[in-house]
Amino acid sequence: MTSSFPATRLRRLRGSAALRSLVRETELRLDDLVMPLFVVPGEGVRRSLDGLPGIIQLSVDELVVECADLKALGIPGVILFGLPEEKDDLGSGAYADDGIVQRALRALREEVPGLLRLTDVCLCEYTAHGHCGVIAGEDVDNDPTLDLLARTAVSHVAAGAQVICPSDMMDGRIAAIRGALDGAGHSATPLVSYAAKYASAFYGPFREAAESTPAFGDRRSYQMDPANAREALRECALDLEEGADVLMVKPALPYLDIIRSVRDRFDVPVWAYNVSGEYAMVKTAAAAGWLDERQAAVEGLVGIKRAGAEVILSYWAREMVAWL
Repeated sequence: MTSSFPATRLRRLRGSAALRSLVRETELRLDDLVMPLFVVPGEGVRRSLDGLPGIIQLSVDELVVECADLKALGIPGVILFGLPEEKDDLGSGAYADDGIVQRALRALREEVPGLLRLTDVCLCEYTAHGHCGVIAGEDVDNDPTLDLLARTAVSHVAAGAQVICPSDMMDGRIAAIRGALDGAGHSATPLVSYAAKYASAFYGPFREAAESTPAFGDRRSYQMDPANAREALRECALDLEEGADVLMVKPALPYLDIIRSVRDRFDVPVWAYNVSGEYAMVKTAAAAGWLDERQAAVEGLVGIKRAGAEVILSYWAREMVAWL
């Protein structure tokens, strides 16, 4: 039984920084973080982004420099998003042997060994229409898209990817990718499924960085309705049946309840993506002097981890080196 005041005084354990540290329930570490990076054609490219202060698009040579620095700082891994030289209706740059991500992976495998190489598998950065698959009429045609996603995943692993992260939200994509990887001799490659990816307003700055804004319509026919929670658990269960090794929730902060539900329901690693809009809001408020960026960023990431995420993809990964 719990006694009440004055015998019980919960403030006793809050009296100093050292004491608060000793009784802290949730610990955020650099080992919990993965840094998203955007790789573009060219040489010597370090292009800043208005919507993502502090984040830049990088050519392959500059990406290698950046990744070597991140590794030296203690960041365990990066996830790559690619912007091709040209786009077409089938997103062929996503699965081309000489695609931008494939070239980046080969360079990182050779020059920055020991840094974990993850790749996002989707077609939106590579299609002329900006959608995540093959278009039929005014919508994405699910089943023909699966083969292209599988080809993309296999080409990434062949080039040096160590973890594949499908984010397209097509039905059956995990089974298609798992089968293709196994058939190509890559049965040991893990799949981190963006299992519960919501149709969110918080992706805005990312679409500038990845140049992937849809040319028409939106992605509500394949990304999840923000009002739905039980559906997220169905998505997760299906992806596990199809061969996913890790479940990811995206975005993170507006969906802490989903992270907790997934953590409670499934005995597998749970990750979360602290997305561009979450990052940009804090950056903008901090620039205006409305809040302390370091405190707000750490508080947000701790909240994501407290909800149940073991790993967080976050644009703050580099800054957390000093802040933690």
